[in-house]
Amino acid sequence: MERIPQEIANAIVDPVVFGDTAKLHETYAWLRANMPLAMAEPEGFDPFWVVTRHADILEVSRQNNLFHSADRPTTIVDRQGDAFVRKLTGGSPHLVRSLVQMDAPDHPKYRALTQSWFMPQNLKKVEGRVREIARAAVERFLEKGGTAEFVSDLALGYPLHVVMDILGVPPEDEPRMLRLTQELFGAQDPDQARMMITMMDTEQIALMMKATVDDFQSYFGVISEERRRNPRDDLATVLANATIDDAPISDFEAMSYYIIVATAGHDTTSSSTAGAMWALAENPDQFDLVKRDPSLIPGLVDEAIRWTTPVKTFMRSATEDTELAGRRIAKDDWLMLCYASGNRDETVFEDPFRFRVDRKPNKHLAFGYGAHLCLGQHLAKMEMRILFEELLPRLKSVELAGEAKVSQSSFVNGPKVLPIRYEIA
Repeated sequence: MERIPQEIANAIVDPVVFGDTAKLHETYAWLRANMPLAMAEPEGFDPFWVVTRHADILEVSRQNNLFHSADRPTTIVDRQGDAFVRKLTGGSPHLVRSLVQMDAPDHPKYRALTQSWFMPQNLKKVEGRVREIARAAVERFLEKGGTAEFVSDLALGYPLHVVMDILGVPPEDEPRMLRLTQELFGAQDPDQARMMITMMDTEQIALMMKATVDDFQSYFGVISEERRRNPRDDLATVLANATIDDAPISDFEAMSYYIIVATAGHDTTSSSTAGAMWALAENPDQFDLVKRDPSLIPGLVDEAIRWTTPVKTFMRSATEDTELAGRRIAKDDWLMLCYASGNRDETVFEDPFRFRVDRKPNKHLAFGYGAHLCLGQHLAKMEMRILFEELLPRLKSVELAGEAKVSQSSFVNGPKVLPIRYEIA
């Protein structure tokens, strides 16, 4: 069995490397060229297969009975962290049980509870409201007067407001939802973690994440009670009153569902939105191209999602002995799907390290594939399209105005600081 060199194995679980986009993609490019499917054993971690090619990620993702999400942790964690989470939960490797941590038969049943809300025909009903939110966000942004920090001034607040509007969370609680999301997804990042600890170990990270989950649960517990008494036309009402096989879903699973909608529903869209602006600021030819031809905005959106790939990795485990790309995978083996690597695969994308708003086809993997294909993908793309339809006609030029920074996380990450200078058209 081929073993990935120790230095590379350590790099692909190091949050600091994920905060250095050039270093991360250099590491993935080496793996695709030399060891596209091989075993890694970073210090302190159980061994796992590293899946870096587009075709192999697709192959794993489409076989949900063969490669499970629920049996082992769905995000990379070392032995100490895994053992500690199991101690906290009474044996489960998961702090929450959302769609991400489910397999069939539960996964399709729970997905069906909200799927219609996120389908294109239903999203048409909220498109006008999303445009209102986008327009107001753009006006506030332009009042910055030519220089702005794009992440905090626009990219964070706009998708947050959209998804909280759909969920039924009042605007005054949005800052709390943003803070909790950043604590959950940014637990490895010194600027976003719940508490400042130098050299945090995984037990401390797990405890912080558990405290964040508890905060979410106490908040949504109140909302659930209220929606049972006073139903409304929002997603919170759907979740508060949800039943599976004629029985109400458990409080734990309802809370887990709230958490995935309230976090993944905006954080990844924020990252891709900021990624789009960063790329346009660095590629004035692409900015000019999409300015001249607004019909390219959907292409800009897809390319920004490929370019940024906010969900960097997910883990799967094999339910039986099998073979993948000529390698023998044993039952219970753990696999890391490296989406950001698949989205730079030279055999799939022409000139993958160039940002091109007119890229066609663009078969990126940023939303996953198969049964776990992102529930909110159509909403995310609609939000980004509408925002750039409102913003780009108002801009004459855009450029970086300082050092941009990416958050440090081996699971979900994206731009956290993006200073820009712009001229109003």
